[in-house]
Amino acid sequence: MKKKTRKEIGLLSLFLLIIYVGIVVYFVLFSDRLGRVDGYSTYRYNLVPFEEIRRFIQYRDYVTTGAFILNLIGNLLVFFPVGFLVPIWKTNKKGCLWIILYSFLFSLCIESLQLVTKVGVFDVDDLLLNTLGGVFGWICYKILLTVFHWMMEKKVKKANQKEG
Repeated sequence: MKKKTRKEIGLLSLFLLIIYVGIVVYFVLFSDRLGRVDGYSTYRYNLVPFEEIRRFIQYRDYVTTGAFILNLIGNLLVFFPVGFLVPIWKTNKKGCLWIILYSFLFSLCIESLQLVTKVGVFDVDDLLLNTLGGVFGWICYKILLTVFHWMMEKKVKKANQKEG
């Protein structure tokens, strides 16, 4: 891939990351749909790992499907873009450990903002699920990158065969 094209793709992924961060901050702190307008009068937090995950699984018949999906699946999917877009933007720091660090730190910022603003709950399970979501995004990035390289290699071989 040409260096100019690579740089353009990196800038596009950075632009998408900025938009993504803005959307996440909006939904986490300001969205009426998630009940973020009024907030709480006290600090709300869960520091016990797997407590909320266990509770949602245990009481899945008593909570709405939407609440179940939003809490468990949503926390995985919302951080998928971190794992997918960061390696495109920062090509020198695209390993799994970097993605774990970026996903965890971004999630920690979001959870801390929820705690400080009393709009939402600081939940250690969200940190775990969000970080795991970033790893899933990175895995998909690596799979697509492998497929892309395989296709490009196949294209070059085909072009070489036509010439020779």
